[in-house]
Amino acid sequence: MTYDQMSDERGEGSVPQLPERLFILRIRLHTRRAVIAASSIAAIASIALVPTTVATAAPALPSVGVKSSDGSSLESVSAVSGQELNITVRSAAMDKVIPLTVLLPADRSKPRPTLYLLNGAGGGEDSATWQRNTDIVSFFAKKNVNVVVPNSGAWTYYTDWIKDDKVLGKVKWSTFLGKELPEIIDKALGASGSNAIAGISSSATSVFNLAMDNPGRFKAVGSYSGCVASSAFDGQTYIKLVVNGRGGADPTNMWGPYDGPLWKANDAIVSAAKLRGLSIYVSNGSGLPGPYDSPDKVRFGTTFGEQILLGGPIEAATNFCAHRLQSRLAELKIPAKFHFPPVGTHSWNYWEDELHLSWPQMGRAIGA
Repeated sequence: MTYDQMSDERGEGSVPQLPERLFILRIRLHTRRAVIAASSIAAIASIALVPTTVATAAPALPSVGVKSSDGSSLESVSAVSGQELNITVRSAAMDKVIPLTVLLPADRSKPRPTLYLLNGAGGGEDSATWQRNTDIVSFFAKKNVNVVVPNSGAWTYYTDWIKDDKVLGKVKWSTFLGKELPEIIDKALGASGSNAIAGISSSATSVFNLAMDNPGRFKAVGSYSGCVASSAFDGQTYIKLVVNGRGGADPTNMWGPYDGPLWKANDAIVSAAKLRGLSIYVSNGSGLPGPYDSPDKVRFGTTFGEQILLGGPIEAATNFCAHRLQSRLAELKIPAKFHFPPVGTHSWNYWEDELHLSWPQMGRAIGA
């Protein structure tokens, strides 16, 4: 007999017998349990689907007061962003405070290597800086390397001058960049002590001298559009134009008389044997207009006319120097990577490209 038949026999208003009432209660109880279970599952699922944020402490800033062996010290630290810092370091050798930009590695869980990246003749005291004119912040954001950019040193060629200068004062940049600063960076940032150095224009000359002056400090060198022939007529002419013509200083206070031994000692072609063991990357355009030499692609701080009328001849001249260095290193069987694009002026777009191209080689050399 079906449930409907039972109901029909009882008629309207009849009360279900006990077994039937128990059956109905069981159904209701089973239904209630199912609803409760479904609600619980839905609640758990909704909790699982809600994004959770795990609070993690931001890496601590480097400690002010960290010192090098000669008494140079980290004077100040301020955060620009999560990976970019502005710091100042007092150089004991020059008795002055140096401002620098630091880009931190993507992962700071273990010691990382360091790239020292030099601005050009103006030393970052003008608008011609890596930060303002290139993509270095975004380019290095996901890379595991400290990047340190001095924002000082205009017209000095980042070397140790033998005499104080009336305009520039005491100049001991090789001591600062090769000894004082790396000690502080390694301690303050917990860096690995494995370093590379790269620079543009006049600083593309300086990076070789810094490596020769400080054996073992740098494992890799990147040189973009520089002339290292410091003891040759053309090389000395460029130095005079920068140091005296633009900076108003006396180049003989840097390395003594032009025919003296220090000009040869700081000529990477003459002293090329000291470069053995370094990972070397050198680039130089031809000076002919290329894809970035148009009014809409000129970077900050220059004009289209300057880029063509000045940047073209300068790049052509440094190209000649770079080829002489290539010949000398080949003669000594010292491995080096040279890149000579058929076009390109003395300007930031090309240097940005060369930094990108050279980084895999430099990064491998320092373990980045």
